[in-house]
Amino acid sequence: MGASLSNLTDNGVTMGPGLGDIPESCVACVFMYLTPPEICNLARLNRAFRGAASSDPVWEDKLPSNYQDLLDLMPPERHQNSSKKDIFALLSRPVPFDDGNKEVWLDRVTGRVCMSISARAMAITGIEDRRYWNWIPTEESRFQVVAYLQQIWWFEVDGVVKFPFPPDIYTLSFRLHLGRFAKRLGRRVSNFEHTHGWDIKPVKLELSTSDGQHASSECCLDETEQDDINGNHKRGCWIDYKVGEFVVSDSEPATEVRFSMKQIDCTHSKGGLCVDSVFIIPSNLRERKRKGVWK
Repeated sequence: MGASLSNLTDNGVTMGPGLGDIPESCVACVFMYLTPPEICNLARLNRAFRGAASSDPVWEDKLPSNYQDLLDLMPPERHQNSSKKDIFALLSRPVPFDDGNKEVWLDRVTGRVCMSISARAMAITGIEDRRYWNWIPTEESRFQVVAYLQQIWWFEVDGVVKFPFPPDIYTLSFRLHLGRFAKRLGRRVSNFEHTHGWDIKPVKLELSTSDGQHASSECCLDETEQDDINGNHKRGCWIDYKVGEFVVSDSEPATEVRFSMKQIDCTHSKGGLCVDSVFIIPSNLRERKRKGVWK
């Protein structure tokens, strides 16, 4: 695309058409097939490309069909009279709702809807008793706070969200951290003083939707012996634990998703776990997030 279409004579004089001669409408048609980052990069070539890169039809094609539902979560003055390009840029940043305990945004490459739900928006058994749970402020959470479990016998976390997700296949996962972390002398350190009980019985993760879909999984959060063998240490780092997938075929009516994480075998206690959030992400974007290239 960036290569010149010009013909040059032996004297170096430009003859024939160049990139600047391509009609803006033709450039806009090509942009329909490109990603937003590619469009923004090509906008720097010349005036025609810059004009096409600001075209409403180009950017409306990148927005989800129900993008107005996302705009309704913010004050009207933030998006009134905005171009579709500006609306895309606005929605590609987190849009908080439910008292700031939930966020929704568009993936910057695909324009697909992603969501995160804070632990504060979940029902956590024993959360009001400081003998069991504490809220820890941290920059490692997009919500600036995580729930830290010291010790408990009945471990149960439940949540629900009702939202007009656009048609897609979504993956729901919990973001967890074994051990308590802090910064000392500028270095991140983890403390596993309270971490116990997660290698005895698996935690059960479940989700269900208002249209009758169900998914579940089980996993032991702490398998230090197996981790040592595989070189995959679960302690001291954030891990996304996949619950399952659900399919949305239409944004109306809004889909209600219920999710839970339980280990209610009261024959042993467990503790030393940070609960940050739940992510709901289009399934084939989850691999990009895992590899650290998610936008």
